[in-house]
Amino acid sequence: MGNPKGRKQVKVVVLMGGWSAEREVSLVTGKGVAEACERLGHETVALDMDRNVATRLAELKPDVVFNALHGTPGEDGSVQGMLDLMGIRYTHSGLATSVIAIDKQLSKQALVPHGIRMPGGHVVKSESLYLGDPLPRPYVLKPVNEGSSVGVAIVTAQGNYGDPIGRDVAGPWQEFDELLAEPFIRGRELTTAVLGDRALAVTELKPKSGFYDYDSKYTDGLTEHICPANIPEAIAQACLDMALKAHRVLGCKGTSRSDFRWDDEKGVEGLYLLEVNTQPGMTPLSLVPEQARHIGMGYDELVGAILEDAR
Repeated sequence: MGNPKGRKQVKVVVLMGGWSAEREVSLVTGKGVAEACERLGHETVALDMDRNVATRLAELKPDVVFNALHGTPGEDGSVQGMLDLMGIRYTHSGLATSVIAIDKQLSKQALVPHGIRMPGGHVVKSESLYLGDPLPRPYVLKPVNEGSSVGVAIVTAQGNYGDPIGRDVAGPWQEFDELLAEPFIRGRELTTAVLGDRALAVTELKPKSGFYDYDSKYTDGLTEHICPANIPEAIAQACLDMALKAHRVLGCKGTSRSDFRWDDEKGVEGLYLLEVNTQPGMTPLSLVPEQARHIGMGYDELVGAILEDAR
């Protein structure tokens, strides 16, 4: 395909893969983005990131890097800092925003003073969980700086983790030295994508079983997406407003996705922002392309808009 709409052809390196817990999803995101860049007429190189990434980028001399990495070190400011030092333009958020957004505790400190409702809670040493609960049950334990619901555990009175949690029971406490403990918010899972300066839509996520964990996000058929969500207009508008405000307060660029829990017995007061993802997935099951389609924007146009923002 040629160069649509007269856009200037550029050399794009799609940076993907890496070594985070989200490597496989990043490879799928990167493949889709690279194919879209080629259809848009750009000279495109798909690069599976390894420890020699700086050398490879120096050799390739891209006009722009499409950052298709998920998790650390591609989403936590590390890669952003490297690209800043190399003077290479890149998609999505910059160094400072990435550092804050991937850290759930830092995000709270940045967003709550601006009137964005988020769950309470605090960081605990994993070792302390074997002695007693940090919060009344039910509560949620999650890594402070991982995305895609990696390592999330819901501790309930009737659960199988033990009381207190057993040292030998599988869970994030075996993988991480520290965890964020938050009150569990009953209700419904909602998410809103922001592109540029526009909140796109609200999607409700209905996992077929359990909660919206890593497998539910990336395994076809495990979660039903309802877009637009069948929720009251006031709740939908609150999601759009909070997602856009969080995007702006954190200084996000390109696209972001805000995830919510809504206790539907409490109206707007039951809506909580859980986290802001600064590099949302672009796989066939991903939510940002789905919401873009809802507003009439195809996948290639979405990729082109993110690239244009970076340039």
